[in-house]
Amino acid sequence: MNNRHVEDLIIIGSGPAGFTAALYASRAELKPLVLAGAELGGQLMITTDVDNYPGFPDGVMGPEMMELFQKQAEKYGARIEPVDVTKVDLTSRPFRVWTADEEYTADSVIVSTGASAKWLDVPGETKYRGLGVSACATCDGFFFRNKQVVVVGGGDVAIEEATFLTRFATSVTVVHRRDELRASKSMQARARNNPKIKFVWDSVVEEVFGEASVTGVRLKNLKTGDESVFDTDGLFVAIGHEPNTHLFRGQIDLDAVGYIEAPSPETTETNIAGVFAAGDVRDHRYRQAVTAAGDGCKAAMDAERWLEANNKADVDLTNEIYSLADTSR
Repeated sequence: MNNRHVEDLIIIGSGPAGFTAALYASRAELKPLVLAGAELGGQLMITTDVDNYPGFPDGVMGPEMMELFQKQAEKYGARIEPVDVTKVDLTSRPFRVWTADEEYTADSVIVSTGASAKWLDVPGETKYRGLGVSACATCDGFFFRNKQVVVVGGGDVAIEEATFLTRFATSVTVVHRRDELRASKSMQARARNNPKIKFVWDSVVEEVFGEASVTGVRLKNLKTGDESVFDTDGLFVAIGHEPNTHLFRGQIDLDAVGYIEAPSPETTETNIAGVFAAGDVRDHRYRQAVTAAGDGCKAAMDAERWLEANNKADVDLTNEIYSLADTSR
């Protein structure tokens, strides 16, 4: 039988959003419990050099930065457990959260479970992640200055990534499994008019090669079946992201793709009063460490104000929307 623990605030997930929420909530003396997941730190744990986060002029390794985030949150009293949440019940307060061995209740919950990049699942891809294989041009494009790179995908994200990479790379080759792009017409025109961008149609990446880092990929033409080796210094996979929201389906409102929807763009509220969302789990546009951290700050402040304004009696909260603006009257 599971043990049961009672908390004021539970943060589900880690990464920049979860750890920043924990820091702010701890400083507000909410004594937050962070159920961080078995793999702490989110996507930055597979990022080698982070060169665009303020305060690190010489850059920092992704895992090192997440360790610093965690230490700072713990310094002010956050309790961080490296366990996965297996089930939640957000239909009434106190909310209920389960892990494999424990049951928790909480008066407020912050969801910061992030999103996961979709990968190709081909040989060599995992081995060379952070060594030439990436899913974020904004994060890693700088490291490919004067190099040749491949982008896989045909939608807006892929063409946006390819266009961004032309600031650094000498050439960008877009590999797409069809013979035409799915990106918007304006983005297609911009890419076709960029002399640095080339296209390989009707093709997929079958394997990633390398030594210390990526040196090439094996391509397969889907129409002819022909295979060839394509030399490249980097592979950017841009076939989309999947928000980690399966635990919350049927309880928190999600958009068509699965990202958490916010009733008000000015706050981190969800459709359930007392439940807030931060970071990539609700942000499908920016997906940066710094924006996720900002979201975590906002979610902690929203949760603090909500807890101050509400008593802790059990109440049915399904589809109840609480506006912080009402508390200031």
